[in-house]
Amino acid sequence: MRDVRDDITGGSAAAVRLARGVPLREALDCGAPAAWTALDAGVRPLHRGAHHLVEWEWDGAGRTLTAAMHAGEPLSESHLALALCHRDGRIRAAALWRMDGHPDLLPLLVVRCADWAEPVREQARLRLGEELDAGRAVTHLSLILRVGRRERGEFAVGLADRLLREAPREVLTALYTASDRAVRRYAYGRAVEDGLLSPGELARVAAQDDDAIVRNLCADAALAAVTDGDPGDVLPPLLTARGPRVRSAGVTALRRAGRAERAVEFLADRAGLVRACARYVVRQHGGDPLSWYRERCAEPGDPALPPGAAAGLAECGERSDAEMLWPLVRHPVPGVRARAVAGLRVLDAADARRLLPLLDDPAPAVVREVTAAVLPSAGLLPEEWLVERLGTGWPRAVRIAAVRLLSEQGGAAGRRALMALPADPDEELRMRATRAARR
Repeated sequence: MRDVRDDITGGSAAAVRLARGVPLREALDCGAPAAWTALDAGVRPLHRGAHHLVEWEWDGAGRTLTAAMHAGEPLSESHLALALCHRDGRIRAAALWRMDGHPDLLPLLVVRCADWAEPVREQARLRLGEELDAGRAVTHLSLILRVGRRERGEFAVGLADRLLREAPREVLTALYTASDRAVRRYAYGRAVEDGLLSPGELARVAAQDDDAIVRNLCADAALAAVTDGDPGDVLPPLLTARGPRVRSAGVTALRRAGRAERAVEFLADRAGLVRACARYVVRQHGGDPLSWYRERCAEPGDPALPPGAAAGLAECGERSDAEMLWPLVRHPVPGVRARAVAGLRVLDAADARRLLPLLDDPAPAVVREVTAAVLPSAGLLPEEWLVERLGTGWPRAVRIAAVRLLSEQGGAAGRRALMALPADPDEELRMRATRAARR
């Protein structure tokens, strides 16, 4: 709601600048779709109250925007933009037919295609059908898709889609790298539907794009082409992708591609989803993931031990495997220590008294895991020891852990200590302590 109010406020400020005759490109950011929708929303409030800013006299002759429109007098581009956003539907409709020679106002034509007034909406759609071509559809696609999410906003999207389907495939190229995720989703959706990109190209997009929907869409489409004896340009990008969902899809596809033996490489992946898929493929290939994990974790001092191995052992192991995890809580690599503590919790083998010294671990990730592991047994922990760790000399992660555990304990000394923290310079700690003290 706050963002909507901010947009309206920004749009109203742009409207005031336009009313004062500021050129369109100086009054608002014409390249930002949100600027146009904000302008449309921001003009209407200025018609109400004592200001009537949009109806200001701009030439000293007493003529207002409404009077000028009714008289058919010429308008500047700035004032025509205001007319296209006017609260009176008759003014908006009349302004639509005065847009010739003002291509920069095309975005407002798109906005009017979703107008709540049917006569305005129909006229805008007729004009957009005359003005929009494939090149302009590409330029304004972000706004078109934004307006398309509104009620009655489907027309411009459908028109742009028809134009882009008829255009050469190169026209879509610029959309693949658009900063707007909605545009990239549209572009890659079209590419998948119409077969515009090869499986290898789709795999590279799935591995690199920063939008999860685009990654998953392209990964699924690329994997649909994977068969036994895959040529090799699909799986490598997927298996090295940043996103766990994409990596896991690539690992699962190893079996179909006849390369199930490679799944062992991912048994200790940093993501649980990928590890689970790797275990499935290894088992289908006749392997034993649990034996692999046990062998890998047998040397607790191994500096090359990946953290995912400790996590994997807990995920598919037995409670007795906790004895292999306890030595790993002292491993030199913080990630291994954190995963070992988390594994003990998974196996229901977390001994609060044995883990308590690890609350002083220098790695915040380890402190967080220890806190989660001992929280159910907070009542067994020494209250004074925890109160001491509220002091400013302790690392932030340790202090936050002490707040959580003291809050769970509910003891009198802990409450008094928490009530003294609202003056602490650490804002998050203050908020946590305040909430804990109230509870």
